[in-house]
Amino acid sequence: MAGPDKSQSGQHPPDRRVLFEFIQLGQQTRVSAIDEETGTEVVVICPPQLGQLQMQRMALNKLRHKMGLPQDPPPAPVRPGKWA
Repeated sequence: MAGPDKSQSGQHPPDRRVLFEFIQLGQQTRVSAIDEETGTEVVVICPPQLGQLQMQRMALNKLRHKMGLPQDPPPAPVRPGKWA
């Protein structure tokens, strides 16, 4: 007996493997994200001052959008501490 189709029950599909490629182009970094299962590819151009994780997150969110998959939630805002 097969289980329920998770894509129709509102749950996230299983994690997919994504390949990333970083190429420095002068004052920019070209980041490619490729879905290994489907071969779908997206490209984002980022300033090199961003960290590698930020660049990967941008490319991954663009790839998910193109494929119609749910996006990562935005990071929680940082609230300043209180002085006692």
